[in-house]
Amino acid sequence: MEVFLKSDIGLIRSTNQDACTGGVFSGDAAWAVVCDGMGGANGGNIASSVAVKEISRRLKRGYRDSLSDDEIVDLLTEIVQKANSKLYKIQKNDEQLRGMGTTVELVLVKRGKVHVVHAGDSRVYSVRGRKIKQLTIDHSVVQEMVTKGEITKEQAMAHPNKNIITRALGIAPEIRLDYIECEFQHDDFVIICTDGLSNYIEPADFVRMSRVHSGEDYTQTLVDTAKEMGGSDNITVAVIADSSDMGVN
Repeated sequence: MEVFLKSDIGLIRSTNQDACTGGVFSGDAAWAVVCDGMGGANGGNIASSVAVKEISRRLKRGYRDSLSDDEIVDLLTEIVQKANSKLYKIQKNDEQLRGMGTTVELVLVKRGKVHVVHAGDSRVYSVRGRKIKQLTIDHSVVQEMVTKGEITKEQAMAHPNKNIITRALGIAPEIRLDYIECEFQHDDFVIICTDGLSNYIEPADFVRMSRVHSGEDYTQTLVDTAKEMGGSDNITVAVIADSSDMGVN
């Protein structure tokens, strides 16, 4: 298993409010966490960095190769809830940080399964061969409108409220999290990204670029492409793969 990480400030923003990290526990277990902060320059930076540090610290401390699938679910959700509690206390105790929060995508690939804990509008995709599947559903105002049939996906991309999210770490004492699980086969790979990437690159293009690029070159190409398309937001991507080839042929 390998993990590739890339985060970029983009072309417009003065600070990078995204944060990410990841690692490999063993030959068949790897993880990554991606957060996109909100709440002003200082608040967004603090929210995402604190969440990533807290989640990675607790995961490294709590992970064991012997964990069952049920134990993994409990561990990942508990870790994210603990991070939420920490952020909530910070923003409640500091008026300058009131309202800060962050999206979160915590992904663990282990023994042929992808485990995802999700809140916000950052995304997780699974890629197998030439097919890509979005595993997460955005927690956003426009996604709710799409789900209700009030607007189309194309209209959502240009909607004035597209950046308003309905769930984020740190806003309330507890947070409702989505847990997603899917199969992971040899040569599959998982993409975890903030909306600074997914707003500019279509899912089909994720796959197309993986046929030409791999590893660090692939993550750099994704970031560069998002910047070429406008780069108006911070751009962060993590890729978990069982080989650096990632389907390149």
